[in-house]
Amino acid sequence: MRVLIVDDEPNIRRTLRVALEAMGHAVSEAASAAEALRQAEREPCDVALVDLRLGDQSGLDLLEPLQAQNPRVAVVVITAHASIDTAVGALRRGAFDYLPKPFTPAQVRAVLERVARVRGLYDRVADLEEQVRREVPEVDLQGRDPVVARVLDLARKVAPTDAVVLVRGENGTGKGVLAHALHAWGRRAAGPFVTVSCPSLSAELLESDLFGHAKGAFTGAVRDVAGKVAAAEGGTLFLDEIGDLPPPLQPKLLRFLQERKYERVGETKTRTADVRLVAATNRDLEAAVASGAFREDLFYRLNVVEITLPPLRSRSDVADLAEHLLGFFARQTGRRLTGFAPAALAALGRHPWPGNLRELRNAVERAAILAEGPEIGLADLPERIGQATRPTGPGGGPTALGGPFTLEQVEVEHIRRVLAAAPSLDAAARTLGVDPSTLYRKRKQFGL
Repeated sequence: MRVLIVDDEPNIRRTLRVALEAMGHAVSEAASAAEALRQAEREPCDVALVDLRLGDQSGLDLLEPLQAQNPRVAVVVITAHASIDTAVGALRRGAFDYLPKPFTPAQVRAVLERVARVRGLYDRVADLEEQVRREVPEVDLQGRDPVVARVLDLARKVAPTDAVVLVRGENGTGKGVLAHALHAWGRRAAGPFVTVSCPSLSAELLESDLFGHAKGAFTGAVRDVAGKVAAAEGGTLFLDEIGDLPPPLQPKLLRFLQERKYERVGETKTRTADVRLVAATNRDLEAAVASGAFREDLFYRLNVVEITLPPLRSRSDVADLAEHLLGFFARQTGRRLTGFAPAALAALGRHPWPGNLRELRNAVERAAILAEGPEIGLADLPERIGQATRPTGPGGGPTALGGPFTLEQVEVEHIRRVLAAAPSLDAAARTLGVDPSTLYRKRKQFGL
C-alpha cells in the first residue's frame, strides 16, 4: 500500500520508513499538517500514520481534511501520550486505529494488515453492488415521462436532508427502488439501508424486529437481539407498507420519530438512534385516519415530504421502458433482439398494467426468452397483454361495469381498489368475501 508518515520527529519518520519499506509498502513523509496535505494531494495514500502532536498543532485536526481529499484513506493515530480519552477522541473523529508509542514493527504490520482486510471487504462490496447493477435493470428510475421526471427532481432535492419521506404509489411502481435511491443520494449513503416490512409479522413480533428484545422477554427469546433500528444506525430505516403497521405499535413509532428514543422489548433502558426514516405505502392513509385505523399524529409526522409515484398505465414512456428492458434481457440471455413489432408495442400501450413496473419487467423477460426471431411479436407477450384493453371509460376515467373489459381486468381493478382503501389485508379479504390466503394468491397472481 501507499503509506504517508506524518511526524515532526525525523528519527521517527526514518525508522518507520525503513520498517514499512521492508514490508513492501511505498512510503512518503511529511513533517507538518500543511506538508501532509500537499503530499496527499500530489500522491493519494492508502494509509496515513499521523502523530497526535505536530509541533503546536494536533494531528486530530488533520483527519477531516485528509479524508475530504480521499475518503478511502485509513488514518492511524500514533502518539507517546496515550490515554483512553485521546484514543476514543481519535476514533470518534474518524481514525481507523490508534497506535501508542513505543511500538514494534510487528504492531505496525498488524495494523496495516487490518487496513488491507477492511479495504478488501469494501472492494468486494463494491464488486457485488456492480454485479447487482448489471443483473437487475433499474427501469424504475428511468424514462421520459414528465411526471416521473418531477418526482425524481423532488427526490434529489430532499435526499441530502434528514427529513422523513413518505413514498406513495401502487404496488410495483418502484417505491422500494426510490427509497434506495434516496439513501444512495444522501449523506448517509455509506451507512446501512435496513428494510422493515410492516405487514409481515404480528404486532408483538414486529416490535421485536423493529426495536429488538432482551433475553427472556418472551418465549423463544434466548439471547439479546438489537433490532433493525439499531442495525440502521448512521443510515436509513425503510418502513415498507407503513399503512399496515399494527395499531398497538403506532404510538411507539410516533415516539421514536419525535424523539429518536426507544426501548427494546423486555427492557426499561431508553436507547437513542441516529437514523434517517423513509416510509412507503400503497394505502389511502387519509381514509385509514378517518376510520381510526391509523393515528392522525403519526400520519402527519410521517408525511413531512410526500413523493407519489405514478402507476405505469398513466405514464407516457411504456415503450421506452420496454425497449430498455429488452436490451438488458438480450444481453443477459446472449440473444440478438432488435425490438418490438408495431402490434406488440400497441398492446403494451393498451395494457392497464395492474402490476406496474414489476409486471412489465416479467412480461419483457418472458418475451425475450420465448421469442423465436429477433423481433418481439404480439404472440411473444403474455396472452392477457396481447388481448388487453386499457380499463378506462370513454372519458379516460376508471373501469366501469358493462364496459369492454375482460372479467380478469375487472377483478384486478376491483381488488386493487379494495386493497388501497382497506386498513389491513384481513379487512380487504372480508370486503371481498374471500379468505386471506385466497387474497394472498390473487395478489401474487396479478402482481398487486
